[in-house]
Amino acid sequence: MDFREEIEGIYTEIVQIRRDIHAHPELGQEEFRTQKIVEDYLTLEGIEYTRIADTGVLGIIRGKGDGKTVAIRADMDALPIHELTDLSFKSKYDGKMHACGHDAHTAILLGVSKILNRHRNEFAGNIKLFFQPAEETVGGAKRMVEEGCMDSPKVDHVIGLHVFPRLESGMIELKYDKMNASTDSVKIEIEGKAGHGAYPHDSIDAIVISAQVINALQTLVSRTVSPVESVVLSLGTIEGGVKGNVIADHVSLKGTLRTLDEDVRKLSKQTIEQIVVKTCEAMGGKGTVSFNEGYRALVNDDAVVRVVEETARRCLGNDKVSIAKTPSLGAEDFSFFLEKASGAFYNIGCGNEKEGIVYKGHHPKFAIDESCLKVGILMQVESALALLK
Repeated sequence: MDFREEIEGIYTEIVQIRRDIHAHPELGQEEFRTQKIVEDYLTLEGIEYTRIADTGVLGIIRGKGDGKTVAIRADMDALPIHELTDLSFKSKYDGKMHACGHDAHTAILLGVSKILNRHRNEFAGNIKLFFQPAEETVGGAKRMVEEGCMDSPKVDHVIGLHVFPRLESGMIELKYDKMNASTDSVKIEIEGKAGHGAYPHDSIDAIVISAQVINALQTLVSRTVSPVESVVLSLGTIEGGVKGNVIADHVSLKGTLRTLDEDVRKLSKQTIEQIVVKTCEAMGGKGTVSFNEGYRALVNDDAVVRVVEETARRCLGNDKVSIAKTPSLGAEDFSFFLEKASGAFYNIGCGNEKEGIVYKGHHPKFAIDESCLKVGILMQVESALALLK
């Protein structure tokens, strides 16, 4: 069946919902207003739901009989960014903005839920609706998984999308296998011995040690990890010292580690710790490393990606489908769902160069061509039904 006419029929209300959410952005674990919008909409459509992960919503549409269960995910949280667009529905809250398109994701999934619920007697199996909080912060996907979103009934496949301004609205981009990196926060503490700047031989200079540590850590990428693997170690802050003529006894470094493979991730952590500890010891100081584990690498299931690709070519046309050749070292907590079920995450174009809609996600002038909402609804509806079969 062709859902385009139905999508056109609900397009205006979906745009209005998206704009309302955009004007009232909420940060991770604060999505109470957005949660209520979702709950009110599902209630109106007669779709059963429960709250999950405090500010999330878990909905379910039950088909006419037994079958597979397909989950569809949309994240809901905004970013701590001050909006600089001229939109009539720009953020009403200083320092908060939907600068990554999660307002669009939420609106798309509401449209998907309405259409699939209308046709629930025409398919077997179940559709689960994941309205997820806190993608940008603490990883709301992990909380949802821990609270049972992938069970009862067990999810067989899970799909998600992200608006992507680098692509013109109307297009989609797919990636087989590895798509996004794991992310770990790195904190390095270097201890020396304070002293007067005029008498360096009586001290252990933590700043000089930190310089050696920073240089030595560059070998993690160049000499420790295979050149065919991807790894990024970026140190973003360095703090130490109290005065220009006082030799510092302490330096703190903070950074991020990104990898695409769990073995490389493990090796990288071990190597970082070894370099820091041994370099500091060699210079008379002491070094410690701590990691705050973030998201795992997002690895798509090729069979599910193939279904989405076939759906896109059938619904949008071959010229609207792009296959990415390389993964991104950015992170995405959709990976937690993929640990429990086969699935695919993909990008839909939301750019419009003629209209000046070209700014990347997390930019204060980020915007979308709202026609992408139609594409997102169509792709998620058609892909979910194809996966149920």
